[in-house]
Amino acid sequence: MKLLLDSFWRALAYLLMPRVIGLSLLPLLIAGSLTLGWAWFFWDDSYAAVRQALENWGLVDAGLKWVEGMMGANFRAMIVVLILIALVAPLVIVASLLLVAVLMTPAIVSLVAERRFPSLERKRGAAFWKSTLWSIGATLLALLAIFATLPLWLIPGAVLIVPPLIWGWLTARVMSFDVLAEHASREERRALLAEHRFQLLLLGVVTGFLGAAPTLIWAVSALALVLAPLMVAATVWLYTLVFAFSALWFAHYLLAALASLRATASAAVVTPTPEPPAPEPMPDLRGPL
Repeated sequence: MKLLLDSFWRALAYLLMPRVIGLSLLPLLIAGSLTLGWAWFFWDDSYAAVRQALENWGLVDAGLKWVEGMMGANFRAMIVVLILIALVAPLVIVASLLLVAVLMTPAIVSLVAERRFPSLERKRGAAFWKSTLWSIGATLLALLAIFATLPLWLIPGAVLIVPPLIWGWLTARVMSFDVLAEHASREERRALLAEHRFQLLLLGVVTGFLGAAPTLIWAVSALALVLAPLMVAATVWLYTLVFAFSALWFAHYLLAALASLRATASAAVVTPTPEPPAPEPMPDLRGPL
């Protein structure tokens, strides 16, 4: 727990460094451009498609009409926007996470290593393509879990618990592998991931719940029936900062754990005991006859 808290405060301090803020600009630019482009070109068509789907579902349409009688005619529009945002938000989160993992995490790991662990050997246990395949595989599993659990989101409060848990698992899988790819050997990486499995999952889940905060901004914009470009840009920027903080937290935690693992392994090396000298031959007590 001490290592967990120590790496948390260090990650917060590093997040305010100009170098880290500068590194976040490129993922922000790419993710923000993609999100704004989708909103500009496809928002109206997507809104119409979701509304048409709800109206074609007789039971849902009857329920919406009943609720509209009590809450006003704008209720249906708010529900459509909320559903649309719930469908788009996972894609925005995944894009932000992958962009941070590819464009920021290697530089963040190098920054932490240079400042805190300059003598830590880089054993390069995983190539870049392995890290990329690992991230893509974990992302596909997370998206599958998100869409498989969509019916659970209708349960009151479930939408505040289920998605953050899935994003937490995904963050732990991606960040743990990427942070150790350069410095740890394959055996060291497996040992650390097995030994710190619970702590790493906890880091990921905390990050997942932090990542739910920008989604609340989408909900506010839905209630106001406004998709302002400034609001979208602010949301994507918050996603980027959350995952940048996550990369820093995992880097401080895992590099410190790796340094401790190697120190323990070095101390456990036993100096070979010298072999005892061979016994001297017994003197020949037989005298001359």
